[in-house]
This record gives sequence, structure tokens and C-alpha cells, in this order.
Amino acid sequence: MIDIKVPTVGESISEVTLLKWTKNEGDYVERDEVIAELESEKATFEVNAEKAGILTRVAVEGNALLIGDIIAKIDETAAKPAMAPENIVSTTVQHESAVKSVSNDIKATPVASAIIADKKINPSTITASGAGGKILKHDVLDAITHPGKKAFEGQDLLSRNTRQEKMSSLRKTISRRLVESKNTTAMLTTFNEVDMTRIMEVRKQYKDKFKESHGVNLGFMSFFAKACAIALGEWPTVNAYIDGDQILYHDYADISIAVSTPRGLTVPVIRNVESLSMADIEKRVVVLAGKARDSKLTADDLTGGTFTITNGGVFGSLMSTPIINIPQSAILGMHKIQERPMAINGQVVVRSMMYLALSYDHRIIDGRESVSFLVRVKELLENPELLLMGKDPVKTLLEL
Repeated sequence: MIDIKVPTVGESISEVTLLKWTKNEGDYVERDEVIAELESEKATFEVNAEKAGILTRVAVEGNALLIGDIIAKIDETAAKPAMAPENIVSTTVQHESAVKSVSNDIKATPVASAIIADKKINPSTITASGAGGKILKHDVLDAITHPGKKAFEGQDLLSRNTRQEKMSSLRKTISRRLVESKNTTAMLTTFNEVDMTRIMEVRKQYKDKFKESHGVNLGFMSFFAKACAIALGEWPTVNAYIDGDQILYHDYADISIAVSTPRGLTVPVIRNVESLSMADIEKRVVVLAGKARDSKLTADDLTGGTFTITNGGVFGSLMSTPIINIPQSAILGMHKIQERPMAINGQVVVRSMMYLALSYDHRIIDGRESVSFLVRVKELLENPELLLMGKDPVKTLLEL
């Protein structure tokens, strides 16, 4: 019997949380097979079986563990069980003709499915009480009896239930850092708006060729990251840190991209954005978003950013004041693109507009720098051809 222990995951990390088991008690696991996922204050990581054998789980999901604690035991002397024959289950579905009209994506008993189809009920209005989210007969009858009334998932109508759940290591870290940011920075926010029409035209014109050439979609993030990288080079204080009584300037743009996951907000970093192409940025965004979704981000993915971009627009936010991602000094908030009437050359026209918000630490960044930075980002986004070299091509040709 061998012990599987919490591995060392970083010099400053002494405690982790058992996020979830990926193997059941008594399962036979192969060597190097993933058996569990752990979460530190910075990232999540996998625990692999060091030997093949029968798994005995020691730690409990949600428990806090110290580095070196035993997570599980593996009996490497156990024989690998023979493969069990597949069970063939045959079921007879009642009211088959009615059930056929119900989507296969809906999990419901045959009787419930028949009533849904017969009464033409929208399944999304039904609160499922069966195991695994299955809709039962009485769930459908409740929806018919109480139209327009819907309880929280898994709860009865007029429920007064409360639940208590321990904060995860990641959520505790997020909480601590947000409070620290509020308490230790002189944070202000300046706003502007950007006309997204040209970017949307470029995306519409070139999205298919871009996907064909580079294998990724042409999104908005590459435009914003590139515009910010240029503006950060022109306004270096926005790209700097306060380090004691010193100001630490960065001659590169490592841009953190805020990504929302079921376990909380993470901010993986795209390094040297100033040196990347649009396709390089989009590819990196896809990789980091996938790692965030699958809880595969490493500590290296999450450290070292010099500036952050967050996009509340994907959730429908029209305007917000983002919080600085310390020790950085500024963060740009993107928002929902919305058609609005705008006065252009004396005419009222409908344009696709987005509000931008730049939160910044006034201890290091003055109003002139913050406003000028945001105006520059706006200029670059409204004239995407400037992203090539940061200057007007015609003026460059004429040496003006």
C-alpha cells in the first residue's frame, strides 16, 4: 500500500483544498491516471496515481490539506479486475408518439414527457425534483397548477431554506485581494466610449479568411489587447507598479485577461502582447480560456501581469467600475456593445457603441495620464489600421 500525498506546488503555498475526486473509492486506477483535483490560492492542479492499483480515498472533498498530507492510498498488489460485460437494458416507453415530440435534451420520466408534449409546456418552466435533474410527473402537474411561479432549482414553492458552504481557497484569495486593493490603492475610474463600427466591419469582412488562415476566430480581445499594448508603451506609468518607495516600470506589456469560471474569477496572463500578432493573441486567449474552464491553469499562467483587461459585456454589463488587480496600477473594463443614436457631422446616426472604464491608482497615475491613455485606446479601436504601427499610414508616408 502506497500513500499519495499533497505535492509541493509553490514556495509560498502551504495549504490547498481538495476540489473534487475524479475516481471513486475502490476503483482500479492506472499509473499516472488523474485521481483528484486540488485547488490552491492561485490555481488548480491534478493529482496522479503513482502506481496502478485499487484506490482508497483518505481526504474528503472540500477539506483543507497541508503540503505532505495523505490524500489517498493505492494497493499496488491488487490484481486488475476483469472487464464486466456491458449490460443491455431494454425499456418500454409509454405514450411513445407523444414522447417523440419532446427534445432528447430534456430528462423526464415517460409519463412526465407525455404530459409535457400533450399540454405543450415549456420544460424550462418546470422545476425538476428527480435524481440528476429528471422531471417527474408531479413536477409537471405543479407547473400546470401554479403557472408563472417557479421555485429555485431543487426547492419547493415558498421555500425558506438556507444553505451554508465553506469558501474555497480560490474564493478566499479573491476576497482578500479585492479588499486589499480597495484599502491600499487610491482608486479612481475614468470613462469614455468607443465606436465599434470599424472593428465590427473588419471582423465581418475578414473573419472567415482569418479562421481559415490561423485556425482561430477573430474576436474583440485581440483588438483591445493590441490597442492597450500600444497605449501602455506611450504612457508607461499606467504599466508600472509601486514597489515600496520605488516605481517599477515595465518595458513590455504582460496583459492579464479576467476569465470567469464556476469557481471564481481568474486572471491568466498573455505575455509580451506588444510583440504578438493578432492571431497569436487570439490563440493564446483560446488556450488560457480552455485551461481556466478545465481548471488547468498553473501558477505561472496567473502571475506577472502588468495591466488587466476585463470584459463585463459578455454578461450584459453596460457600465461598471472594475477593481485594480494589485500590484498592478490600472485595469480596463470592456462592456456591452449597444446601438445608440450618435451625432456625427451634424447628423444623427445609429452606431455600435461601447462604454470603456479605466480604474487606476491615483498614487502613481495622474488624471492627465489616465485620460490620455483611455483616449488613445479609443482612437486605436476606432481606427484599427493604426494598430499596425500606432500611427496614421498616410501621415507616416508623408513624414508628418
